[in-house]
Amino acid sequence: MTSPVEILKHWSITGPAHPSENAGLINQTFVIGEEPRAILQHVNPMFRPKIHEDIEAITAHLAQMGMLTPRLMRTQDGALFVEVPDGAWRILSFVPGSTIHTISSPEQAASAGALVGRFHAATASLTHTFQFSRPGAHDTHAHMAALVSALDDADGHALEHTIRPLGAAIVAQWKSWEGDLDLPLHICHGDLKISNLRFDHAQKEAICLLDFDTFGHQSLPVEMGDAWRSWCNKAGEDALNDIVFDLEIFEASARGWLGTAPAITQKERDNLVGGIERICLELAARFCTDAIRQNYFKEDRTRFAGAGEHNASRAEGQYLLGCSARKHRIQAEAIINTR
Repeated sequence: MTSPVEILKHWSITGPAHPSENAGLINQTFVIGEEPRAILQHVNPMFRPKIHEDIEAITAHLAQMGMLTPRLMRTQDGALFVEVPDGAWRILSFVPGSTIHTISSPEQAASAGALVGRFHAATASLTHTFQFSRPGAHDTHAHMAALVSALDDADGHALEHTIRPLGAAIVAQWKSWEGDLDLPLHICHGDLKISNLRFDHAQKEAICLLDFDTFGHQSLPVEMGDAWRSWCNKAGEDALNDIVFDLEIFEASARGWLGTAPAITQKERDNLVGGIERICLELAARFCTDAIRQNYFKEDRTRFAGAGEHNASRAEGQYLLGCSARKHRIQAEAIINTR
């Protein structure tokens, strides 16, 4: 891989560039400057370079609508990115603030929901044809089929005795899921885990969204289901203990979102809560599949020495969260329907 120092020359920046402590699972992220001035990223080749045209269009629209947002910084030649054989490099402007990994209060939750609602309201007026998309990103049936296929190939795998019963439980839970998959599409962020929302330094107010590679058209129950499965789990994505779908956090964030989001149809409203369990099970299936295949998600080898162990743990955590979301579905739907 080309070094960050060499890449920065395209922007006439001398650095330094340090690995970010808040890097995600897919791209490599570096912070430019001792006091951060910008964010340098090596973009995974799964995202074609034309994705930057989408990012530029949507962030420009958000800025025009008065929303704070990171923006792509153009190279000396005016390009949005630098393409290399193993992907692309880009620089985004830095927004001062804090990154959090779990929501700790209803006030944080309400602010997060309100910010996302403003994003959906702002993009509701935008007509955009995406240059890059991820077909099937939330084709839950396809993810379950991939899990079944991986389980069929698990003979002799080091984690076979862990993965087989877990995978079977995930598939069985999905078969009994109740909801509608045929819903209106909107411009969505696509990955609203709480660490993709920037908070102020006091960690009280959500000020902007981060990580734009997942922009695209999808349904709001998928968008918010993914948000709530992250926000309403105080234990965090890597935990296995104390995993409970937190109704207090859900209520605060749901009221915040509904208060600023554009009007939605009754069918969309009826499917919001079911979307939480759906996304939990979908992500559990993906983690479980990757525990066997080991070809997508990065794992933390400092905490999990064996290949696949981290993803197996993540899969179990998301499955348990999905079970808890189902248990609390009636109460959650009552919260949505009282707004």
